[in-house]
Amino acid sequence: MASNPADGFAFVTTQWTRVLEARGESADAKAALSDLCAAYYQPVFAFVRRNAPDEESARDLTQEFFTRLLERRGIEHVDPQHGRFRSYLLGAVKHFLADAREHANRMKRGSGQTPEPLEPPTDTSPGLDVADPNAPSPESEFDRRWALTLLDRALASLAAEQKASGSMEQFEVLKVWLTGDTENVSQAEAARSLGINEGAVKVAIHRLRRQFRQSIKNEIAQTVKDRAQVEQEMKCLLEALL
Repeated sequence: MASNPADGFAFVTTQWTRVLEARGESADAKAALSDLCAAYYQPVFAFVRRNAPDEESARDLTQEFFTRLLERRGIEHVDPQHGRFRSYLLGAVKHFLADAREHANRMKRGSGQTPEPLEPPTDTSPGLDVADPNAPSPESEFDRRWALTLLDRALASLAAEQKASGSMEQFEVLKVWLTGDTENVSQAEAARSLGINEGAVKVAIHRLRRQFRQSIKNEIAQTVKDRAQVEQEMKCLLEALL
């Protein structure tokens, strides 16, 4: 993504904007949507799993959801002025599950069986498992998995940049200060491992954190319509991790 001298970030045409600006049967829009769906499979699966009786059913439903999403042109109904791919995807999977639930109930009614809910059992709806009343909502789990997926992608992107610049060895040592896994390592140890002083390590960590934040912004930009939404989305997703 291109850089802006003022703040290190410039919004350009990205995957979601390509989808919105080239709808219908456009090969470019289809490819962009397919890439986004592949990247954010896990949040959808996490949401479906909270609404399905078991993991196998959840995987089948998730696969069917993405198959239908990529085959149909429901994307044409998204309002470009308010389009975030995260919001669109969550709304689409909710609609899909409601349809799946209604279809399952129609089939049971037609066979003379009592309709059963698609959702996992609760205290008032006995089943194989007892729902945890303290568990986060399916929507919260979707947002959390979305945020984790986005951070993983941003870290992988940053790693690729570091490798290309010949800084992979330093990155492998210092990336724990990006992921928070610093309990068993110190900056002094990192300095000895890299053959530099602690001051240089502090500077390198600061630079990596700035680059990681930029990488996160770049990933978010792939899923929103305009630059103004990047900071809003970043705030929402960081809150989802708290």
